[in-house]
Amino acid sequence: MRFLVAVAAALVVAAPSVTFSQAQRQPAQYPDVIYVPTPHEVVDDMLRLANVHKGDVLYDLGSGDGRIAIAAAKKYGIRAVGIDIDPERIREATENAKKAGVTNLVQFRQEDLFKADFRDATVVTLYLLPDLNVKLRPRLWDELKPGTRIVSHQFDMGTWKPEKKLESNGRTVYFWTVPAQKK
Repeated sequence: MRFLVAVAAALVVAAPSVTFSQAQRQPAQYPDVIYVPTPHEVVDDMLRLANVHKGDVLYDLGSGDGRIAIAAAKKYGIRAVGIDIDPERIREATENAKKAGVTNLVQFRQEDLFKADFRDATVVTLYLLPDLNVKLRPRLWDELKPGTRIVSHQFDMGTWKPEKKLESNGRTVYFWTVPAQKK
């Protein structure tokens, strides 16, 4: 009987450390979408459709491996910020920025894009799901300056109709400008 009590006590003591170490390997929050990289040709079309130019500040919400922010910094010399909830994607994006030689222009932040501060953006890029775009829309309207350009790969924003639409390599790219008078 004493043996069973000792085993049970050892399990109770050991259980929290097992749970804790498992929790350390888990992201603080799981991504709302699975990671699917945007093809490089679509990245180029997104940046061109957004009319990215010197002086812009680009935020890529759900930045994955960082390819959009890195391309914007490399091609246009602008400051870019990638936001992603997945720590593995942030590590990968940071390493990709080092390889591309743009760490002076690009930053990647592990944050929830629904809580992150991106008010200084002049361009926002997205590759999220339609319901997430719609959920994010009020923040885009409320927090971004009028004239801020928004480009989404593959998914629209529900009732907010795009100003432009482009077919790129079998994919659709949508473009909006934050209005002066919010809809």
